[in-house]
Amino acid sequence: MKTPFKNIQQVLRLNRFVVLALVIMTGLVCIISVTLVVKIHRESQEKAFVVSSSGTVIPLQLASQRENLEVEALAHLEQFHNCFYGVEANSYEKNMEKALWLGNSSVDAVYRQKKADGFYNRLLQYSLVQQVERIDSRIDMDQEPYAFQTRTLIRINRGAVTDTYELVTTGKLIQVARNFPHNSHGLLITDFFENSIRKIEAYETPAK
Repeated sequence: MKTPFKNIQQVLRLNRFVVLALVIMTGLVCIISVTLVVKIHRESQEKAFVVSSSGTVIPLQLASQRENLEVEALAHLEQFHNCFYGVEANSYEKNMEKALWLGNSSVDAVYRQKKADGFYNRLLQYSLVQQVERIDSRIDMDQEPYAFQTRTLIRINRGAVTDTYELVTTGKLIQVARNFPHNSHGLLITDFFENSIRKIEAYETPAK
């Protein structure tokens, strides 16, 4: 014969089972959710996304971005040194305008110092041609700003006479917004400095 007391015990047991089951399920859901969040976070650290012209989301590996950044940094330095030091009477103003987009006030300061020293006046007066023969850059990509050192081989044509110089420049690179077409790499040269320049004699082989 069933009693009300037995019915109450069964109900309490059932309630306890339901509550316990809900607690376990809630715990499992929380654990799974945290695991998924951690996994997504780790994957997001390794991937970036860009939107193509068609609206498609394309994943990019950050490792590849780092490699691409180094390539762009080298290209940026090469473009700058070609514009800043590859000058002649008919093109130096245009080249300077391009070069000044690639660096900050430290680049402008070097340009103004050269101008004050009469370098560009001599360029115009004697129709000098200054050509960049080779550019070798080393960049520390471990942390931003990225320190660099560049060795530039320069030939100055004075008509019948051609002199060769090795110029060493240093500075840092920081990332900025891309500006097409003025600064397509999205990098800016800071703390720019001409460390040394020496004439390479005819019997010398330029250092590599």
